[in-house]
Amino acid sequence: MSTNRYFAPCPRGLEETLVVELSRLGGTRVVAVPGGVGFSGDLAVGYRANLESRVASRVLLSLGETRYANEQDIYAFVKSIDWPSRFDVGRTLRVDVSAIRSPLRSLEFATLRVKDAVCDRFREKLGVRPSVDTVSPDVRVQLFLTADMMTVYLDLSGEPLFKRGWRTDTGEAPLRENLAAGMVALSGWQPGTPFLDPMCGSGTVAIEAAQVVLGIAPGLGRSFGFERLTGFDAALWRRLLDEAGQRVDRGRRQVSVFGSDREASSVVAARANAVRAGVDRAVQFEVADVRRRQAPAAAGILVSNPPYGVRMESRESLELFYPQLGAALKAGFAGWTAYLISPEMKLPGLLGLKASKRTVLYNGAIECRLFEFRMVAGSHR
Repeated sequence: MSTNRYFAPCPRGLEETLVVELSRLGGTRVVAVPGGVGFSGDLAVGYRANLESRVASRVLLSLGETRYANEQDIYAFVKSIDWPSRFDVGRTLRVDVSAIRSPLRSLEFATLRVKDAVCDRFREKLGVRPSVDTVSPDVRVQLFLTADMMTVYLDLSGEPLFKRGWRTDTGEAPLRENLAAGMVALSGWQPGTPFLDPMCGSGTVAIEAAQVVLGIAPGLGRSFGFERLTGFDAALWRRLLDEAGQRVDRGRRQVSVFGSDREASSVVAARANAVRAGVDRAVQFEVADVRRRQAPAAAGILVSNPPYGVRMESRESLELFYPQLGAALKAGFAGWTAYLISPEMKLPGLLGLKASKRTVLYNGAIECRLFEFRMVAGSHR
């Protein structure tokens, strides 16, 4: 099989976590840049990254890069690519353009030129052109611009990889699944160690941990963009799916992942999500206020997204809540290590705890820190 060059964007702050993951999945020449990771590999590596990466947001196949100065350069290079060999003219198309320090005045016009170039290549070869669908396209083409270089990508993922297929709520989730998975990875937690999210909301963090326990690849329950491309290798894909399916621990009944929330409706949603994710036998959810609940074991890892800003009624209620949370962690979780993500840089002081580590992470566009607190018995009192 020929070697391809890929790029996998991810939440900022998780680049090195993704490097480790893609290397384990068979990627070579794995290089982190702000916001993602470039890597090389054959078609199987590209498929496997989509199926098994817990941290990547997408997997993009590079079709080439070159220098550019204006929109005409972009049009000419994109049109030089043999698009009819990549996907059928009956497939719908979407084009996205992103840039860092590009001199172009309008990315919207650049997007239009890319679309024109793809469609003109089809029209010249076949006499017809693909239709555009910006909402749910069959094929996504991405152009990335720097100050003087352009790279053209074919999106192999389709829907973003954080859409695992088990979440049904349509509201904007507080944490995307790949950010939750990255937090779990950064905690250093390993299956067999008790794991708790005591402010679990709809269960995202705990479910990501439970899928690790059961060996469930995050992409097992969904479809991908590469299945709609002309070069799709169905036999290879079936083999990778079979291999992933054989790694699922179907006999485990012991629970070591726990989640709780003070809102009963959140716990109902979390349990339903766990069933759809296939992990209900490995995770236990209950209604409990973090300020009063006890640890489920003598030691373990706690990972959570505590409420902040828009998730609490007012700043006053937050300033009341944080000291109570800190007191609960001191009183009930000696022997545990807690990891809390927050955009509140003064969180340790508000909790009355000393952070042993701070990792910069981005929750969407919000700059946050993942704070580590080692809850040693008798400390911080």
